[in-house]
Amino acid sequence: MKLTILGGGGFRVPLVYGALLGDRAEGRVTHVVLHDVDAGRLRAIARVLAEQAAGVSDAPEVTATTDLDEALRGADFVFSAIRVGGLEGRAHDERVALAEGVLGQETVGAGGIAYGLRTVPVAVDIARRVARLAPDAWVINFTNPAGLVTEAMSRHLGDRVIGICDSPVGLGRRIARVLGARPREAWVDYVGLNHLGWVRGLRVAGRDELPRLLADPSLLGSFEEGRLFGTEWLRSLGAIPNEYLHYYYFNREAVHAYQEAKRTRGAFLRDQQARFYAGVADTAVPALDLWDRTRAEREATYMAENRETAGAGDREEEDLSGGYEDVALALMRAVARDERTTLILNVRNRGTLSPLDAEAVIEVPCLVDASGAHPVSVDPLPGHAIGLVCAVKAVEREVLAAARSGSRETAVKAFALHPLVDSVNVARRLVDGYTAAHPGLAYLG
Repeated sequence: MKLTILGGGGFRVPLVYGALLGDRAEGRVTHVVLHDVDAGRLRAIARVLAEQAAGVSDAPEVTATTDLDEALRGADFVFSAIRVGGLEGRAHDERVALAEGVLGQETVGAGGIAYGLRTVPVAVDIARRVARLAPDAWVINFTNPAGLVTEAMSRHLGDRVIGICDSPVGLGRRIARVLGARPREAWVDYVGLNHLGWVRGLRVAGRDELPRLLADPSLLGSFEEGRLFGTEWLRSLGAIPNEYLHYYYFNREAVHAYQEAKRTRGAFLRDQQARFYAGVADTAVPALDLWDRTRAEREATYMAENRETAGAGDREEEDLSGGYEDVALALMRAVARDERTTLILNVRNRGTLSPLDAEAVIEVPCLVDASGAHPVSVDPLPGHAIGLVCAVKAVEREVLAAARSGSRETAVKAFALHPLVDSVNVARRLVDGYTAAHPGLAYLG
């Protein structure tokens, strides 16, 4: 079975390959094709993968190419993890937004809109090529903003594109752990959009254990989300929000923390990864060791400003590992081998969550089998949550329209309608700032 990884020179690719190395079952991935626009990054990651595979019998063959069509032909699965504009683009997204006093995070607020405007045209081109060159392939999208990009691709690939994210996985795992349950035996009642969802229940042997967690302040404050949001707020919500909702519930504090930081997250990662890729270019340096050290630093500093603002302290050791690679492998196994499972995924709504329309991509538990991912019926969200979900989905639709039409007016509307952008005039200046920072957005004339 052939797996093509788009963004194959990306730093997190070894997580996916590591998961594949542990799969010894019949029908596993036997050939991995790495595609990237940067040949140097491809060589670097290929070195890491070669060291990972050392001593592993029947490790998946790895080839690399900068030719997109060549990479896609004959693929059974396509894993998309591209970053249009690179980490330099992410740093620009953060800086332009913070200069206007609004959030520039890569998936939330102004930064997420800018990233979406850059990424959607490229993702749509990929979807069209997949439809032409590998019509039977399944596309697993990890490209951010994951829900928005998955929806853009679904207009050309239908249900054969499925979005994944590690945030709900990590959240469910943490809640199960603090309740003394095995994550694999727990049903996580999670619903929303990508990076905008809530856990409303966690059932073990048919019993919802979340009320027990919410009723115990010491237990509730013992894990990351309890410390990040505060136990009083979580009890008021009656649910556990995805960590990215911290940007909404504590927006003023988050923006201030990012403005006060010596470097934004994007700038930190840009500089860190530049050192990594330069280091791996030296063939005398053990590539896998350098990658491991760099990854540990990356994971330990994840959402550091938010945790500092909340006084949440350092991340738990158990949360420093990956997560999305396990979701990707489980998804591929379920589809390729009909190994039925339940996963939290980004899929088309199909009436699952009202009042969103059928084509809206949402993030919910899905039953997965050889025919794809099927969203599970969920209870309605409370008013405060559905209001936020509908507002952000409306923004995503304006981003898709602006990316398709090139209309500056529509782009301004997308920024202005976002709950974290507080003025139409700010929205206009954001469009001007992003157009100046990203020449590729000049189409928003």
